[in-house]
Parts: sequence; C-alpha cells; structure tokens
Amino acid sequence: MRKYLLGGLLAASLVATPMMVGCDRELNSSEKTTRSPNGETTTTEQKTVQHPDGSVTTEKQSNHNNPGPQNP
Repeated sequence: MRKYLLGGLLAASLVATPMMVGCDRELNSSEKTTRSPNGETTTTEQKTVQHPDGSVTTEKQSNHNNPGPQNP
C-alpha cells in the first residue's frame, strides 16, 4: 500500500510542476523603424512582459544600420 501511495505522490508532483512554473505573458509590444536622410536605419523594439510571480519588466532593443558611403 505504501508503495502505491509514494508512486502516486511522485506522479502528482511531476504533473503539477509545469502548472506551477507558468509562462511569461506579453502585455505590450511595439516596433518602430526610422530612416534618416543620410541612409541610416534605426529599428527600436519595446516589449512589456508580466512574469508568473507578478513582476512586470520592459525590454528595449535598438538596432542601428549605417550603410556607409556608396561607391559609383
């Protein structure tokens, strides 16, 4: 009897673990691309995420692309 009880508790803990961990939830996301007259392109991404513990973080990423001088 004890063997079945321990096996059941072990199986229940393996099933319940992914439910307790959870996933991040994306609250807001935006992407903005700008191009300057000299040909430089700037892409800015901003994402707001809520974690399973209730904390909220904002991630910002910016990418600059300068094509350099054009050869004729």
